[in-house]
Amino acid sequence: MPREAHKALGLWSATALVVGTIIGSGVFLLPAALAPYGGISLFGWAITLTGALALAATLARLAIRWPQTGGPYAFARNAFGDLPGFLVAWSYWICNWTGCAAISVAFAGSLGAIFPGLVATPLRSAACALAALWFCIGINLAGMREFGRVQIILTVLKFLPLLLFGGIAIWLIDGSHYRPLNPSTEPLPQAINATVALTVWSLLGLETATVPAGSIERPERTIPRATVLGTLLAGIATVLTVSAVIGIVPLAQLQVSTAPMADAARLLWGSRAGLGIALVAAISCLGALNSSVMAAAQVALAAADDRLLPAFFARKDTRGTLAPSILLVGVLATVLVYSNFSRSLVQMFTFVILLSTAATLLPYIASCAAWLRRGQGGKPAALLALAFSLYALIGTGTEALLWGGVLLLAGLPVYAWMRCKA
Repeated sequence: MPREAHKALGLWSATALVVGTIIGSGVFLLPAALAPYGGISLFGWAITLTGALALAATLARLAIRWPQTGGPYAFARNAFGDLPGFLVAWSYWICNWTGCAAISVAFAGSLGAIFPGLVATPLRSAACALAALWFCIGINLAGMREFGRVQIILTVLKFLPLLLFGGIAIWLIDGSHYRPLNPSTEPLPQAINATVALTVWSLLGLETATVPAGSIERPERTIPRATVLGTLLAGIATVLTVSAVIGIVPLAQLQVSTAPMADAARLLWGSRAGLGIALVAAISCLGALNSSVMAAAQVALAAADDRLLPAFFARKDTRGTLAPSILLVGVLATVLVYSNFSRSLVQMFTFVILLSTAATLLPYIASCAAWLRRGQGGKPAALLALAFSLYALIGTGTEALLWGGVLLLAGLPVYAWMRCKA
């Protein structure tokens, strides 16, 4: 195995991987999707952050028991066998390439706050999104070590400004933006459930350090630390920032904003601050996009090595890079962006995040169940994480669940074909 693909990521790289994946598009564009729910979003955040920390604790224990490449896929296969393992790998692979599409769209919105002409039409927005997507495809094609170095830089450039913004802006909110408690037309329980489904997106990625386990130094120690620490840091910064933006930007403006955080900074400190935040948002999206491309390729590699996915996903170029698999992620995400470009930026983003969230929650559910079946200790946290994941899955809505189900069923012929070849 080429040296660059073996033990290329240490504690800081793994933590940057978690923080960089969690803090992506959600924190910058999510306030627009949450705007119709007003104060009820705070209940959603409380449930989501609690559930995310329970998930992080459970995944940390699983990583100690099974420090294998593939993360949730490896956990499900070890606990339940080939078919459940395949379904988790397929679902996780789908959630990452669909996530790439959503993050690319959010990048276009952030860059549009600096250069409005780039997103003046849906077609231009799509083209801008795809430029970011293929930039990150190129970084991943350069190799795992290069990927890790870029990820650290991108994470530092977005985490520190984000934490500073959230820590200051939270004291400047207008409390009237959170009244009435439930401004939506939905009943209170349903509204809370909907906000959980949306806020889960902004904390997805907490499992990312478990996926490239074969490339992480001392994975049985590094992965648990990076998972819990990264989730805690990113969770605090995200909740502070999104809550502040909702409390600063007027509802009518927020609902149609393509760069809510930049709008909030502009209202507080002027146009230059808005441009600065928009730049941070664009960098943030690149970091999350970079790691999503990696995760899709790595989980497919693990399944291909176990002969549950075609050998295509395990093919490497002369530098040991998973070039064919990485390029396929780019092509599929490109198709998804262009198939939805006629929607507005916020509508496109909301649809794709709900689809990606639904696809991600299945691996979370399977991971929690794997620990409940095969783990020792930590059962209350796993039960809480399982209940949270099921609750969030329901909140993604009928359209996302139907699309997620169709995509999941589309994998069964692949599984049957691989079984026949075995």
